[in-house]
Amino acid sequence: MIYGYCRVSTKGQVDGNSYEQQAQEILGRYDNAEILKEQFTGTTTNRPVFADLVSKLQKDDMLVVTKLDRFCRSTKEGLMMIELLQEKGVKIHILNMGLIEDTPMGRLIVTNLLAFAEFERNMIVERTQSGKAIAKTKAGFKEGRPKKFTPTQIKMALELLENHSYTEVAAMTNISKATLVRAMQKSRGI
Repeated sequence: MIYGYCRVSTKGQVDGNSYEQQAQEILGRYDNAEILKEQFTGTTTNRPVFADLVSKLQKDDMLVVTKLDRFCRSTKEGLMMIELLQEKGVKIHILNMGLIEDTPMGRLIVTNLLAFAEFERNMIVERTQSGKAIAKTKAGFKEGRPKKFTPTQIKMALELLENHSYTEVAAMTNISKATLVRAMQKSRGI
């Protein structure tokens, strides 16, 4: 059996095309693959769909992922997972790398690639934290996403709620019902 594992980190990738893109790449190579999908950040080691898949993989099955970072994020985790799967007789194909071979040379290549993947991820985190620290020193810095609606827009929408339902006001103002409910609760001190 051939299993394709697709993982995304954010809700935006779920709604976007990242799942579809990964699935298309896998199915383009293995049109009979069973595709499994999961949303978890790369640092999360508790991935229920992946864990379930690993437990059901058997000798001569194949696990296919598009990239190494979809499979694991740390060198230690990757080496342990590859060893576990190879002991079970499972073939591993990382599409942008090739088949992972259970040979001394194969293990050397994988160890180096895993180390570079972990290094790259750590560098991204370091640059993000550094940029955030610099931004915090600037006047007017506010953490988080900017507000989509002005206080005036929210106030006007709340006034509309006196004579209209949440659904009607949401349709009139393009402010989601959830945002309206939160704003109403905030205005009532709840």
